Amino acid sequence: MVRWGSLRAVGERSCSIDWSGSDGRREGTYVAESGPRRDTAARRATILELLSATGYLRTSEVAERLAISPMTARRDLKRLADEGVAASVRGGIRIASVEEQAPTEYERRLGAETGAKTVIGLIGAGLISAHDVIALDAGTTAYQVARNLPAEFEGIVVTHSIPVMHLLAERPSGRVIALGGELFRPSKALVGSIPVANLQHLRVSTLFLGVAGIDSDGVFVAADSEWGVKQALMDIADRVVLVADHSKLTTRAPVLLCDWSRIDTFVCDRALKAEFTARLATSGVQVLTPAQQTATGA
Repeated sequence: MVRWGSLRAVGERSCSIDWSGSDGRREGTYVAESGPRRDTAARRATILELLSATGYLRTSEVAERLAISPMTARRDLKRLADEGVAASVRGGIRIASVEEQAPTEYERRLGAETGAKTVIGLIGAGLISAHDVIALDAGTTAYQVARNLPAEFEGIVVTHSIPVMHLLAERPSGRVIALGGELFRPSKALVGSIPVANLQHLRVSTLFLGVAGIDSDGVFVAADSEWGVKQALMDIADRVVLVADHSKLTTRAPVLLCDWSRIDTFVCDRALKAEFTARLATSGVQVLTPAQQTATGA
């Protein structure tokens, strides 16, 4: 049975934490290095060390023992829970189970090529005006378009992506049309006949489309269950903008979604090879990359 010991100041920017357990007395020292970011990292590391010894920490307890404000303690505990290294409970945190710590497929994809996807999201969002009616596909790159929507956006977003719905629900303006359907866990998306039927009554100016793989023949998705909704989204869009990072150019996916004749614009984080760019030009596909944005002053 672990019993809390005491916390005592040992210097202007450090404190000492004592605790004891069945294996005898143990002592740890929390030393915050200079600079706010290092202070934060050291403090959260100490919280995790204490959590591993007790299994549960109350917010008030963390604030008292680390001599920080309750707001700072809540922020630290929330960050640890958001990162999956702890689990939130009422009034504090506990050690996360193995299942809770394991990232989902969507979370693994969200964490891959994050810089590239952010750049693509910024370029894609730059194509949107304040009162547009757009559709956002399910996927981690289209999610970045949602994250970077202009602050003045007051238009309408049609989507079957649950993460996009959650994100846009926090915005003060703009409307969201959420398509129903069956949950497809790998993409956290709603698929099946219900969203396809709902889309038949809608029209959007631009669809931001995500895919799993790309080659000279067209674009591909990872599962047949995604095909129907993506096709229906393309059917209702005046313009289809493919948002995909460079890794998709070397990724093989099993299901052909469409050839390049269905794509109007391709937003990528890197310049494409000259022969591939020429191939896309023959299909009338506009290519947008950061280098081109810089050259045009966009």
